[in-house]
Amino acid sequence: MENWLTAPWGTVLETAATVFIIYSIIVLFVRIAGLRTFAKMSSFDFASTVAMGSILATVVMNGDTSILKGAVALATIMVFQQVFAGLKLRVPAIETLTQNSPTLLMDGTEFMHNNMRRTGVNRADIVAKLREANVIELSEVKAVVLETTGDISVLHGTSDKVLDGIIMEGVVR
Repeated sequence: MENWLTAPWGTVLETAATVFIIYSIIVLFVRIAGLRTFAKMSSFDFASTVAMGSILATVVMNGDTSILKGAVALATIMVFQQVFAGLKLRVPAIETLTQNSPTLLMDGTEFMHNNMRRTGVNRADIVAKLREANVIELSEVKAVVLETTGDISVLHGTSDKVLDGIIMEGVVR
């Protein structure tokens, strides 16, 4: 009988063995599927990563879930992710329907309040990202973009540097 502090040695050893096996399976699958498996390039990639983490945890912590079932679930998610990524490349409509657009939060030193409201990002979030990007003066900021992954990119440089147009391609203003 387990309690919140202890577990029988058999359960502990089974858990350790399960972690080793399922983790090895994940490493093998990632080697086959490629690094895109855990890339955070889109919200779909992020959801896939979370789902795989959930499967890993379920297999490890729930003795009623077989390693085989977990491996099949992981493989299915990875295959679906690869197929979906391929479809997005070949069918622009799928990309448009499933992909969020990056959104401009700051244009130079100007906060884009409508975009901030629409995306749920506040001034304090942006200022924290400015500090994280080592921005010393607001005049250094060229743009701040909420990426499709939910990350915030700070584009900054000296005042004589001009932001290349391709960098802002697809960004909602």
